[in-house]
Amino acid sequence: MQYGYKKQVNLPFAETEKRIREELAKEGFGIITEINVKETFKKKLDVDFENYIILGACHPASAYKILQSDKEMGLLLPCNVLVYEDKGSVYVSTVLPKALIAAIGKDLEIAREIEDKLKKVIDAV
Repeated sequence: MQYGYKKQVNLPFAETEKRIREELAKEGFGIITEINVKETFKKKLDVDFENYIILGACHPASAYKILQSDKEMGLLLPCNVLVYEDKGSVYVSTVLPKALIAAIGKDLEIAREIEDKLKKVIDAV
């Protein structure tokens, strides 16, 4: 089962991170969590790691609809969006909400709508 949507970009890491934030905002997403994996690994494990950021993106109106249908669906929120380097290349990636919802045996139209928005964000970077 495919659970992510990924694209390699031809921009430096910092520019890619800026662009993904801008594109998320254009689609109505806010960033409610942010994890800098590189910094965390250095601080907690004293290991070096390539640039890797996990952004927890939330589309408030959609999250509200989802949580109205089932409060436990909050376990699947927010939608993670990645910006990372791998062997000198930069990538952007997002979770596929339809795959998450299908994994728990549900089929929600709102998941399709959010997935379409997230794919649009990735494609725009």
